[in-house]
Amino acid sequence: MQSDKFPPERQAPNHYTTIEVARILGMAVRSVQLMVDRNELEAWKTPGGHRRISRTSVERWASAHGLAGTGSPSHAPAPPPATAMRTQVLPAKSTALASVQAPQILLIEDSVHFQNLVGLIVKQHFPGATLQVANDGITGLALYGQIQPRVLIVDILLPGIDGATLITTLRSHAQFASSHLIVVTSLDESQREPYAFALQGVKVIHKPRLVAELPAALAECLPPGLVPT
Repeated sequence: MQSDKFPPERQAPNHYTTIEVARILGMAVRSVQLMVDRNELEAWKTPGGHRRISRTSVERWASAHGLAGTGSPSHAPAPPPATAMRTQVLPAKSTALASVQAPQILLIEDSVHFQNLVGLIVKQHFPGATLQVANDGITGLALYGQIQPRVLIVDILLPGIDGATLITTLRSHAQFASSHLIVVTSLDESQREPYAFALQGVKVIHKPRLVAELPAALAECLPPGLVPT
């Protein structure tokens, strides 16, 4: 059966523009550009300096990530191997905290350094919480559907599906309304402009300010009983 994302061979071009690939894959244009830079997609530039991306490489990437054949970018891709996920269970420090059902915090972040840093922050300030970590956007999207966390912490720049696209995808699902969203990023305000469509009304923390700002942001999302007195 012919994929409804890709037109029949006789109608489809051999290459796409960056904007066309972003539409096909349901991603931000900047994310497609980064994929080209990482050689995940085959591309070249026209004499006029415009980027063209091989149709074959787009179809290959979509198929490998479970996107081929889906009719809408809002469809969740197939979950990748479980090895891409990491669970960090943080034990409660007192019976009072243990009596509170441990809320789930899902961190979607590809940097091990920042994974560990968030883990330390949660362990110190919210010892009754359960932190789970996904290393990329596709894994995070699948894991979110499984655990439906109370708090979702997302980096903007992620392998697979970027954070902005992931946020847009999750917002199309009713269960997302019960989650609190925090975005962390190394991008400054001007660099975030391409992702503004997904960041309206969202708490955004610049990574250099993570230690100073994340505890207060989490405190606003988690039950008061989890905060040590």
